[in-house]
Amino acid sequence: MTSCHVTEDPIKKVAIFGGTHGNELTGVFLVKHWLENGTEIQRTGLEVKPFITNPRAVTKCTRYIDCDLNRVFDPENLGKKMSKDLPYEVKRAQEINHLFGPKDNEDPYDIIFDLHNTTSNMGCTLILEDSRNDFLIQMFHYIKTSLAPVPCYVYLIEHPSLKYATTRSIAKYPVGKEFPACAIEVYKVMEKVDYPRNENGDIAAIIHPNLQDQDWKPLHPGDPVFLTLDGKIIPLGGGSTVYPVFVNEAAYYEKKEAFAKTTKLTLSARSIRSSSH
Repeated sequence: MTSCHVTEDPIKKVAIFGGTHGNELTGVFLVKHWLENGTEIQRTGLEVKPFITNPRAVTKCTRYIDCDLNRVFDPENLGKKMSKDLPYEVKRAQEINHLFGPKDNEDPYDIIFDLHNTTSNMGCTLILEDSRNDFLIQMFHYIKTSLAPVPCYVYLIEHPSLKYATTRSIAKYPVGKEFPACAIEVYKVMEKVDYPRNENGDIAAIIHPNLQDQDWKPLHPGDPVFLTLDGKIIPLGGGSTVYPVFVNEAAYYEKKEAFAKTTKLTLSARSIRSSSH
């Protein structure tokens, strides 16, 4: 017999964000489409709101205007007093938190789907930030099952030093129906790896061709990782196999991240259901 976790309320409000990074166009195109005709995303008993998160960056087709919107939803930035010197994305984060979030809103959105693109070869990816949350695991399992046989990977960011203050982090997430116990395979981030650099701090090597586009594939100790301009191969160190993700993501050059090492594990969730109306 499987135990059930009963949430207080069913899902009532869902937001779909596009353009958190203004040059990631899939979410921009979809949200603009749904703003014109939202019939296909509406569901009985739900309020579903499509929303362009960073309109200035979308207009300029650039990742951001002043700073990365997907990194400023932390208490410090959300609590800053409004002024003309405040970065545009911090102002926008405060506006979005007020409209959708629980931090200063008595009726926050239950779920936010934040749509992104990557220049790495990661395919369909879901980002999970809590390995102990039954609802999130159940939701990700449902999405993965619905997309099958198309592969859908789950990237687990849990350690405080590796997490960041994302747009989607302002939502809450109860559930509106019953789901049986389930398990999903996830890739938990262990470490973010920078490019080799010279004494001036400039990038001194590129991703090795054997690693390029090999996101989610096993990378063994001794396998080539970087290739210097004079042809020297830099292999993977350590004593364990890892699974690289965000390999050579263009937007992460400024963040000093060539790829992230992950380890593969399985998460389980209890069956869950909402209380009835």
